[in-house]
Amino acid sequence: MFPFDATGVSGSMAGASAAIFAYRMRWKRRRLLWRAWRRRRELSLIAGGEIPRDGVLVFSTIRNEMLRVDHWLSHYRKLGVAHFLIVDNDSDDGTTEFLAQQPDVSVWCTSDSYKASRFGVDWLTCLQIKFGAGRWCLTVDADELLVYPDSTTRDLNALTSHLDVTGRDSFGALMLDMYPKGPLGQVKFEEGQDPIQVLPWFDAGNYRARIHPVFGNLWIQGGVRDRVFFSSQPERSPTLNKTPLVKWRRRYAYVTSTHQLLPRRLNDVFDFGQGDRVSGVLLHTKFLPNIAEKSIEELARGQHFENSNLYQPYYNALIDDPDLWTKASTKYQGTDQLEAMGLMSRGAWS
Repeated sequence: MFPFDATGVSGSMAGASAAIFAYRMRWKRRRLLWRAWRRRRELSLIAGGEIPRDGVLVFSTIRNEMLRVDHWLSHYRKLGVAHFLIVDNDSDDGTTEFLAQQPDVSVWCTSDSYKASRFGVDWLTCLQIKFGAGRWCLTVDADELLVYPDSTTRDLNALTSHLDVTGRDSFGALMLDMYPKGPLGQVKFEEGQDPIQVLPWFDAGNYRARIHPVFGNLWIQGGVRDRVFFSSQPERSPTLNKTPLVKWRRRYAYVTSTHQLLPRRLNDVFDFGQGDRVSGVLLHTKFLPNIAEKSIEELARGQHFENSNLYQPYYNALIDDPDLWTKASTKYQGTDQLEAMGLMSRGAWS
């Protein structure tokens, strides 16, 4: 699927070492769950439609996303999502009011720290524990549009039925950064428009992967942000592997965003030649023309990275209105194209 480095793959642990490692992972998961539960009082429900008993639930933390949220909701409605459970982190651009008017959306508000909540993960874990147990839960950001083989003709209910039949409780996706041709700020984009119409380009072949030495997930890096912003420090480039779709249990916990979870077995989502793993792609629509404005805000807020100072050059570069396109860029043509390129896999999904 990707150029693969076996670094981090170790042989079988001795019995005592394996037991100690498993014990540490259990305690880490319990600490994460306790941490999330303590933050439940930071959330205030302001609007809530009736949550259906069946179907896929979407969970997301959002702030100031009026430019893209209408299309985002439409995209997931077309995929058959039953209900959206959203934490609004102090939006002031109308996002809160818009979401509150949607009959299939429940909205919780908070003005507390996004960073202190593990970038929203603690808040969403509270909601997943209460509303998602035993359900297929899709955790995505407002700039992420999930696609998978045949996603234009088969919805998430069909996909999760397949996962149920094959005994899988989680589903993986590559985050694929989409961008325009020309300087980012010169793109013309209207509220509610499909972002892919103006961000149709991506990097197709500069990805690398290795096994994470602790959590066992396939750790993928590369793409346009690696090429343009982190070429001198590739080890700091964004992590692109995600496990956004999980049949949730109250004992589950995301560790870092949706990049990895506990228990570790849930991270086994990509095909290593078994031929049975279906996976998807999250079309990442970060680079809309308001990216400079958002970058200025995030530099001031310092809420998006553990060490924001390390990412100051990245934000400054976005503020300078770069052109990410090259002659090697690939134009998006649909899911068949991504599957043929090996960026997603069909597995036994037939």
